[in-house]
Amino acid sequence: MSPQIDADLLHELEALKAQGLYKTERPIAGPQGPLVRLEDGREVINLCANNYLGLAQHPALLAAAHAALERFGYGLASVRFICGTQTVHRELEKALASFLGTEEAILYSSCFDANGGVFEALLDERDAVISDALNHASIIDGIRLTKAQRYRYANGDLDELEARLREARGARRRLIVTDGVFSMDGYIARLAEIRALADRHDALLMIDDSHGVGVLGAEGRGSHEAKGILGRVDILSGTLGKALGGASGGYIAASSTVVGWLRQRSRPYLFSNTLAPPIAAASLIALEIVRQEPERRARLHENAQRLRHGLVERGFDVLEGTHPIVPVMMGSAERAQRFAARLLEEGVYAVGFFYPVVPEGRARIRLQVSAAHDPATLERALAAFARVAADLGPAPEAR
Repeated sequence: MSPQIDADLLHELEALKAQGLYKTERPIAGPQGPLVRLEDGREVINLCANNYLGLAQHPALLAAAHAALERFGYGLASVRFICGTQTVHRELEKALASFLGTEEAILYSSCFDANGGVFEALLDERDAVISDALNHASIIDGIRLTKAQRYRYANGDLDELEARLREARGARRRLIVTDGVFSMDGYIARLAEIRALADRHDALLMIDDSHGVGVLGAEGRGSHEAKGILGRVDILSGTLGKALGGASGGYIAASSTVVGWLRQRSRPYLFSNTLAPPIAAASLIALEIVRQEPERRARLHENAQRLRHGLVERGFDVLEGTHPIVPVMMGSAERAQRFAARLLEEGVYAVGFFYPVVPEGRARIRLQVSAAHDPATLERALAAFARVAADLGPAPEAR
């Protein structure tokens, strides 16, 4: 590398550190769970994993993965259309479609790839895509790959969404895309109203429900079930890497026609290795557990309510909501970083989020609970929050 380029990058890294925007990684020396062991041997409470249902180390998932490793092997060294499709992949695609209320599903190596592969395949310069301003980075990046007209509306602002639909009325296809659950705030999209707008304007609706599937709805099918539009979403994207076991992999669930076209034209699908067979097999078991053990979901929401209320009672600025994402507002990036570091000293693993992940001045510690947490553990975490706040002093106004 050019010495000048290396020096420039080093200077920029040092600038991030000076601004409190530098991200550090904390290696975990063991499996994922409500408690995790750090490199130095300390066991701490984990309050920042997407392991909503506590399935990351579930014995049935581990057994299914081991069995698939013996039967199907470690990896396929191929993309799907060459020699990378096994019976377990098709079985999982059919199970996902049935669970989510669509005709078909297609697997990707991640949800980031799924969102990166859908827009370019379905839309061109004759079309329009209308996106919520708080959508996930993978949606934003996926939209950048298409030549379609691009419109954005303020988070949850249905009047502005309708205005954008009117502006795009001349497009061949109009696609509204929104997160089902906005990952930094825990807000749940107003999906019934958005569906009604889509119907009124003859538009398609796509939902990324990565933080909804397994968590929301009477049967855990996601935000579209919770909001009463199960079976009425044109395109669903999601992940296997959160509530459904926490490994990796993503999917698009849609009509047979849409999925059939994606198999022919979606670049991340065509040019990325197939999902490892042990993950596909374990994900099938995860779907069964979601169906058969609703008590996990009930316990998850009880834990979220306990944590949320406990923080508010102790004077913390917590964004309102019901999802197990619990954002504790810190204001500045520097305070979020210091608070998270002190929490770790007190036995709580939590991470600060700051610009550019969230707007400047709205840094936060995003907490996420699991069905695997118990009340005593959450009380210990709340006590740690109180001790750190007493040490660091009150946070500045974050909103």
